[in-house]
Amino acid sequence: MKKTNAARILDRLKISYELKEYLVDLDDLSAVNVAQKVGMPVEMVFKTLVVRGDKTGVLMACIPGNAELHLKQLAAVSGNKKVEMVHLREVLGLTGYVRGGCSPLGAKKEYPVYLDKSSEDCEIIAISAGIRGQQILLSPTDLVTAVKATVSNIVQ
Repeated sequence: MKKTNAARILDRLKISYELKEYLVDLDDLSAVNVAQKVGMPVEMVFKTLVVRGDKTGVLMACIPGNAELHLKQLAAVSGNKKVEMVHLREVLGLTGYVRGGCSPLGAKKEYPVYLDKSSEDCEIIAISAGIRGQQILLSPTDLVTAVKATVSNIVQ
């Protein structure tokens, strides 16, 4: 199993986690499909979305796989008047990650990360390890700790 930047960050911080591999279906990169493949409820598999705010620039939102991002709410908590999804063609250049493999940890630049409050209801959540076909299972508090250690801004 290949160690990704996200996994190396957790190792460096001595945060315990589990790597879970799954077979990638390029025709269905949805969080619902990933959740089925790793055997977890979709509300515990968090997807990382890349967004651009009119005042703050690029940021990341980690939300449950079965949820839709509320752009107005994210704008309000992030200090923006409005936020919009970054075009898919920009994601790789901005983060170093491809669609279906975007992680809140280890992106090529430091972006603020906004973690959905529902994560507090979960003992364990899954996030992308930074490549398709691999999820990191860890506690939401450990994710917050890791992001705080690597990014200057995380909000739950």
